[in-house]
Amino acid sequence: MSVPPQLSSLSVGQSNSQLSVETMFQSIMAMMQQSQMDIADLKHECSELRQANASLERQLRDNNQGNNGYYRTSTPGFMTPAVPSSPQMRAKSPFLSPTVPNSLPTLSAPVHHPSPLGDNAISNTSYFSTARDIPGFYVVIPAGGAGTRLWPLSREGHPKFLLDLTLKGRSLIQATWDRLLPLTSAGRTTIVAGPSHVSSIREQLPDLLSENLFCEPTAKDSMAAIGLAAAILAYRDPDAVIGSFAADHMISGDDAFLAAVAEAVEVARNDYLVTIGIAPSHPSTGFGYIRLGEPINIKNAPNARLVSSFKEKPDARTAAAYIATGKYRWNAGMFVMKAETLLKFLEEYKPEMSEGLRKIGAVWDNEKERNAILEKIWPELEKIPIDNAVAEPAAEVGRVAVVPATFGWDDVGDFSSLSDLLPAEANQPRVLGDPSLVLTDQVAGGIVVPGSGRLISCLGVDDLVIVDMPDCLLVTTRARSQEVKRIVKKAKDHGWKKLL
Repeated sequence: MSVPPQLSSLSVGQSNSQLSVETMFQSIMAMMQQSQMDIADLKHECSELRQANASLERQLRDNNQGNNGYYRTSTPGFMTPAVPSSPQMRAKSPFLSPTVPNSLPTLSAPVHHPSPLGDNAISNTSYFSTARDIPGFYVVIPAGGAGTRLWPLSREGHPKFLLDLTLKGRSLIQATWDRLLPLTSAGRTTIVAGPSHVSSIREQLPDLLSENLFCEPTAKDSMAAIGLAAAILAYRDPDAVIGSFAADHMISGDDAFLAAVAEAVEVARNDYLVTIGIAPSHPSTGFGYIRLGEPINIKNAPNARLVSSFKEKPDARTAAAYIATGKYRWNAGMFVMKAETLLKFLEEYKPEMSEGLRKIGAVWDNEKERNAILEKIWPELEKIPIDNAVAEPAAEVGRVAVVPATFGWDDVGDFSSLSDLLPAEANQPRVLGDPSLVLTDQVAGGIVVPGSGRLISCLGVDDLVIVDMPDCLLVTTRARSQEVKRIVKKAKDHGWKKLL
């Protein structure tokens, strides 16, 4: 049977049309594949350029002379910063047990001249004169911690306050010392620490007087630590005003910080327990909150207000509601008060603790008597935070004040907050350590700690936390970084205590 000419012509036309469409489709696919190859090549070239730039920046940072006439270099973050007074010493890893070889790189320690401004060094070092000194003001730095929130970067024997997490060559406790020194002196700066940290603190702070390092036999939370310092200083100087500032917090805006502390001292001289309230930058569920009350009319303290109440860590909705009112501040755990005022509050709210601490303070400077009294009294002291012990009940009767402050603050409570404090290119992971040891492709966000010296390669993953130490490896996400201490507990339960 023959095909009509019309149908035959139509079939041929359709075949030619289909062939044309297929050819166009194949051409488009080929162009797309070529474009993808070009993009991949560009990404590869960009990655190589970033690595080259990072290497060049390290060389410049290591060889470039600082503004103040000395060489400013930094540790890789996971190392102990060099002791300023001993330029021959080399940075060392705090994490390794005797059975694990020290494979971490070491850096030559430069001569370090600390800036009185701590984190925010400026060329005008004469900015703070002796007028900044506050007579009768004593600094108390509680230095403790189990090293669980930043594990395995931090450990029980070497918690985060001993680490250089700012990449500026100074540990957090060294930065705290630098920051507060303009208001006081080495003779009026004290530290409360546990036995396992005493040696490292002495190495990092050679200007700390031996009689001002108060060693608590065991950790009893913030009330016992701050109360111990108050009892000792009240016995040495009955008119002492003390300010307690954690050793492991990061602060930006030193001038605003020092101004807030000076204002808090003025309020404390009027027998208030004073806290410093941080302006919240976001509705955090990880911090406690302070509700602002009525203003207090005290000379040289124009911003001071009564504390209406303390609030525990809220859920996200409650935190957002707090911030919307404009009447709440973060509770950073900074307290300023007369030493005697704190002990009197303790006498009222925790009389047994007050009595025990006064007995310890009275004999502290006699080592023989001190050890006997500590052995008898310290184990019986209650383990309780200062907020619950005295601040909250005293606030209910109008005896606690707050100085709202404007400086930047972070307690570096997990790897997520730490990553926010480190520099990085847009959408790239932060690196705490040598960036040449980290290779990435199509990776956004997160933080990598190349602490073992091995190359770490990441492909197509976002917001990861990778902490690679010589003796263990942690991999999690930024969203779950607050739960790291759960892994620490499991490691302890499974017999890995040597890694904690």
